[in-house]
Amino acid sequence: MDLNDLRIAVTLASLALFLALVAHTWSRRRAREHEAAAMLPFQEEAGQEDSAMQGGRGE
Repeated sequence: MDLNDLRIAVTLASLALFLALVAHTWSRRRAREHEAAAMLPFQEEAGQEDSAMQGGRGE
């Protein structure tokens, strides 16, 4: 086995893992989880605004 064969094997394995990740990410079964994760920054900001309105002291 030559070094180029090893490079080919690593490249093909990387491609297979990348395609599996893309398929997993774009799966319809994961859509709800992705929508919930997309809303996390807005939920955290709302919590910070509430504490700022209360004086920022956790009152």
